[in-house]
Amino acid sequence: MNKSEKIKVMLVDDHTLIRDALGSMLHQADDLQVVGSVSSGEELIGKLGSVNPDVVLMDIMLKGMTGIEATRWIKERTPKVKVILVSSEVKKEFVSAGIQAGIDGYLPKDVEKATLLTAIHSVMNGEKYFNEAVTQLVFEDFYKKEKNSVDVQRQLKLTDLSKRELEVLTLIASGKTNKEVADELFISTKTVDSHKMHILDKLGLKNTAELVKYAIKNNLISV
Repeated sequence: MNKSEKIKVMLVDDHTLIRDALGSMLHQADDLQVVGSVSSGEELIGKLGSVNPDVVLMDIMLKGMTGIEATRWIKERTPKVKVILVSSEVKKEFVSAGIQAGIDGYLPKDVEKATLLTAIHSVMNGEKYFNEAVTQLVFEDFYKKEKNSVDVQRQLKLTDLSKRELEVLTLIASGKTNKEVADELFISTKTVDSHKMHILDKLGLKNTAELVKYAIKNNLISV
């Protein structure tokens, strides 16, 4: 886009007051031009080709087609158009569905003018823009899924160990030497070494220190 050209913005919200307020706010910016203001996703789709917006600011909860459904339609046909959802609802399911639909940004309706302008310029530069509250939701959900995945993997790895290997693991993690483990289990120290190597390999661990940490995390021993 030529620097002298204004960024064309289209507003989609079923509340006239919201559209008017956004329009008034954006008109104050020298490099922005509001090229359309409609109350539904269906109206947006009907006018999209004629107004050719660069950015669409759209609510999620609309009469008829939702903002997320409209986003999916836009991204399938005109992916260059940037879509920022502006909603009074900041929920994980909305953010997740929006990201899957291809949104470029997500903002709550109570953001300040400066944040809105930053969001518009950011998506025009090819970036994604989510304010702090939305970002926190995204990362909380991500880390929760990652933690659950790691926990499941740990449990699966534990089930890969034989009964004898679990015994050896627990004793070594408890601080016993290879000889003490051998004496307690009535096996040779060479067999203990062999079991230990197999345990480290199966659990993806490197040394005894990591083995101890693993045993603590999986409640095999108490600190």
